[in-house]
Amino acid sequence: MKLSDIKQLINHSERSRQIITVLVKYGLANWIKENNPEFIKSVFVDDTGKQLVSLSFAVRLRLAFGELGTTFIKLGQILSTRADLVGQEVADELTRLQADTPADSQDLVIQTIESEFEPSFDEMFSEFCFTPLASASIGQVHQATTVDGQEVVLKVQHAGIEDKILADVEILKRLMPLAEMYQKELKFYQPSRLIAEFTKMLLNELDYVKEARSMQRASSFFSQNADVHIPEVYRQYSSKRVLVMECLKGDSITKAQLHKHEGADTSKLATTGIKVYLDMIFELGFFHADPHPGNIWRLENNQLGILDWGMTARLSQSIQQRLQHLLIAIAEKAPAELTYQVIQLCQAQPQLDKVLLEKDISEFVYEYLDVEMNEVKLVEVLTEFVRIIKQHKLVIPTEISMLIRVLIMLEGLSKQIDNNISLADAISPYAFKMKAAQFAPKNVLKQTVASSIRWQRIINKLPEDIEQLTQKVSNGQFDINLNHRSLDTIINRLVYGVLSGAIFLGGCMVLSSEVPPLYEGVSIIGFGITAIGSWLAGKLLLAVGRSGDLSKKT
Repeated sequence: MKLSDIKQLINHSERSRQIITVLVKYGLANWIKENNPEFIKSVFVDDTGKQLVSLSFAVRLRLAFGELGTTFIKLGQILSTRADLVGQEVADELTRLQADTPADSQDLVIQTIESEFEPSFDEMFSEFCFTPLASASIGQVHQATTVDGQEVVLKVQHAGIEDKILADVEILKRLMPLAEMYQKELKFYQPSRLIAEFTKMLLNELDYVKEARSMQRASSFFSQNADVHIPEVYRQYSSKRVLVMECLKGDSITKAQLHKHEGADTSKLATTGIKVYLDMIFELGFFHADPHPGNIWRLENNQLGILDWGMTARLSQSIQQRLQHLLIAIAEKAPAELTYQVIQLCQAQPQLDKVLLEKDISEFVYEYLDVEMNEVKLVEVLTEFVRIIKQHKLVIPTEISMLIRVLIMLEGLSKQIDNNISLADAISPYAFKMKAAQFAPKNVLKQTVASSIRWQRIINKLPEDIEQLTQKVSNGQFDINLNHRSLDTIINRLVYGVLSGAIFLGGCMVLSSEVPPLYEGVSIIGFGITAIGSWLAGKLLLAVGRSGDLSKKT
């Protein structure tokens, strides 16, 4: 994308002008300022610019995102989970972002609801409180009573918010290539990919049907757990832009003094909350990703209520397996294995120094893991772990970064309720449980079958791959570009290995086809070809073992 494209964006969109103006105003788009045409200079206000100079980058970023509204506030909230990319200071600052969105009028609320359903507004609700309980960036919350007498809570999406968000996202997509071009270090953070992930997450949050499914999935998982309650969803009154839920009676779990006054066991509440989240993470593989105090309640019947399922994360099977291996390595306090699992879990850069990474992880194990867990805080452990990840330019999967944020928030919440609760101690049994499960006959058999299928796929495709390779070699289309002093030896061994492998496989195929003449049911020709292939392969292995050249005697 050329700088001239920015001018086109400004000429055709007032919103584009506003975004660029704010970014430049807060010193967040020096790639525009340094190459700026005259029209960029006109957006500066000297007094405001001078006041912003003394602020840190993290504060300026938060202020800019807050000024730009819903889409950027959401982007900031997501970036607050990516300390591995933006650093801990920026991540902590972005957690302070709060949306101050004006509530829609009564007429707009009714219009939104009636546009989603066949019945009229009056046919759905006998009572409706038009003063919202809250007005967030995407929607606002109201209390109501349905015509059949159910007390409910509604989330109603702000009118026109989806169009505004989609427009902002489109502008961001067009700006990111320009940012990468003029600030080379941004390429490491892959901003275009980050915007694509952000767009997907934001569109999911705009769809209340998906939120309803998340609530129903969690409710089904905890159906036998009397200590936790997920609000029931009234699907007949819910759609993409309107979500109608059971009205829960309770208050934030962090109001410990109030709960103690009412006779509640606050220690049990904290323990239950931690166990509920760890069960979701390590057993369900799907978790509520926004555990701030307003979303976790102590209900009137002493149950734990979890609200607002707009932000969730799902751990794929492969991510779950890697996470399990990582936790086992942490539990065993094995630096070499932990280093290997970190590399497997993260996206590593080609220039990664594995020796230096293992050294840093060894120090991490000694400093934070090889001590009693009550001597360190989990937030310190996770913060240092993320710092090492960022220092070595590793990229954590989005789901894992959200998981780390959830664990940090959980520890903070639990300490507010009961300072004696240890989240690290609560996690330990899951690690040992995972280790035991790895060697359970059922899982061993499952892994063996999966490996067998993969090997069978490779074996079945091997003759075709070898045929294509030999054809390329014969046609002179096989090129290898290597910077190596022993290139001739490498090519000789490669061709020699391919040919010996082809001869061996050809002999095996003749043997299996029982091509005559036969001796006691065994093809003599097939046996001979297989023997030759085996002899050639043995010769190659012997040469490799001696670290010599096939064309040279040692």
